[in-house]
Parts: sequence; structure tokens; C-alpha cells
Amino acid sequence: MYRRMQEIRIFEEKLYYLFLNRSMPGTIHQCIGQEAVAVGVCENLQKDDYITTTHRGHGHYIAKGGSLKELMAEMFAKKTGCCKGMGGSMHIAKLSIGILGTGGIVGAGIPIATGAALSAKLKETKQVVACFFGDGAINTGAFHEGVNLAAIWKLPVIFVCENNLYAFSTPINQTTLVKNLADRANGYSIPGVVVDGNDILAVYKSAQEAIERARAGQGPTFIECKTYRYKGHARFDPAKYRPGEEIKKWFEKDPILQFKSYLVRMGIFTNEEARNIEQEGKKKVEEAVEFAEKSPDPEPADSLKYIYA
Repeated sequence: MYRRMQEIRIFEEKLYYLFLNRSMPGTIHQCIGQEAVAVGVCENLQKDDYITTTHRGHGHYIAKGGSLKELMAEMFAKKTGCCKGMGGSMHIAKLSIGILGTGGIVGAGIPIATGAALSAKLKETKQVVACFFGDGAINTGAFHEGVNLAAIWKLPVIFVCENNLYAFSTPINQTTLVKNLADRANGYSIPGVVVDGNDILAVYKSAQEAIERARAGQGPTFIECKTYRYKGHARFDPAKYRPGEEIKKWFEKDPILQFKSYLVRMGIFTNEEARNIEQEGKKKVEEAVEFAEKSPDPEPADSLKYIYA
């Protein structure tokens, strides 16, 4: 889990540098600071389990086992990308490992996750869906519709809210009055769990219980992971709307540093071994960049190959 968290952080930091210094298409929404949520949840999933996620989805893709090289190639809009260079940062998928796709529309993945969970129930496959979304999706109609149907039909889905306190620049206290977003679960008579989203072991345990419950046919769980994104909403956003003290407080709760400290303290590895893992991650990301840069561009005619409707 530590290795995977480091890969996500290093990938995202490298990507930020590349978008500032290279001619890359589109924009990026980064999950730096939120790595514990993606890894803590996905570590409990099987290869054929599904995830749906958001425009801030690189970490979920990597946590579910997606290729760094294919993801980086997609960022460069290359033919070898996970979506053949046709998706870009906000539209990445890998159906062979259950990644149904990221999406730029807030809350859109929630009913899709419910639909995937319905298919798993009807086919009796014992698959589970992990649906990631941000605090901004809580007040959308898609949230109510998706969660309500999942609850009524006892579908095998867990709803994972990454509450990073801001929907773009709007703070959570200006959009909802409930103290914990997980309290919304009461309206659907499903379990609502609040967890420290920067504590990967806490996230792992909560997700494990929810996934086991879902796989046993007992229906959905709502997990609110309280976390923080270190960058702005997207690469163009300096995030000056956030108070300095707030930023300082959350930087002190860095999920990777906290987990590293725990693992060293428990004798799982030494500081030197932790550095080696970080260096290995940097090497893998650099190899991904090299792979992407050397990959061919899609042909204009390729855009007609992947149209299904």
C-alpha cells in the first residue's frame, strides 16, 4: 500500500511539472494529498470488481492496478494510452480490470455505479462496485437517485465520498449544514461511516467491512473520508481561497508521511528502505514518460473506431 501511494504521488507531481513545461493537451485535476482513500479502498477489491470515479481520478486508476505507462500515454494523447489517446485526463477507463471510467460531470458516476452493481446482482457474480465522488456531488440529483435505488435493491456497492472540503472553490459549510456528510445515509437506511481519509489503515478497515457486507448481499454503505487536496481544483487554480492555517494543518497530516512513520515504528521497513521504494516509484514514472513520448499519435480515422452509439 505504501508503494502504491508513492506511485500515485510521484505520478501526480511529475504530471503537474509536465503540464507546466511541455505542450500537453487538456488540463488535470490532481489527487495529491488524497492517496490514502484510493489505495485504502482499492486494496480490498478483486480484479473483476468495478470502480467509478471523477475528474480527479488518476489515483483511483493506479490504485486499482492500472498501468502507469498506459495512463501517462493517455495524458500525452497517444495511441498506446488506456483509452487510445481519445479520453485524456478526465476520461480514463480500463474495463479489463474493472475501471468503468472517470467523468467530468459532478455526480455522474453514482448512478453508473448503481447500474453496474445491479448487473452484478442479477448475474450473481459476487462483484462489488466502489463508487468514488467528492463532497460537491452530495447535493446533486444523481446522488439521491443512485443511492436510493442501491439501498432499495440492496445492491453490492459502496459509496466513497472524498470530502476534501471544497467543491472547486466553494467550502463545504456553504453548501450543506450537516456536520458529517455520512449522516445523509440515514435517509436511505444504510450504514454511514465517517473515517479519517488521511489514515490509510482506517480507510482500509472501513472499506473492508463495507465490501464484505456488500458481497454478502446486505446492500450498500456510505463512507465519508475526510481528506484534503494539496493542489487547487485544477492546474490553473492557485487556490488562494483557502486559509493559510487550514493548509498548514492538513500538510501536517500528510497521509504518506503518516503511514511511513507508522511502518518504520512497527519495524515493517527502515527509512532507507522507504527511500528505496520512493526511488523505484520515480524510476517507474520516468519510464512511463519515456514510453509516452515515444508512442505514436492516433490517426484522425481512429476516432471512428471506438464509437458505439
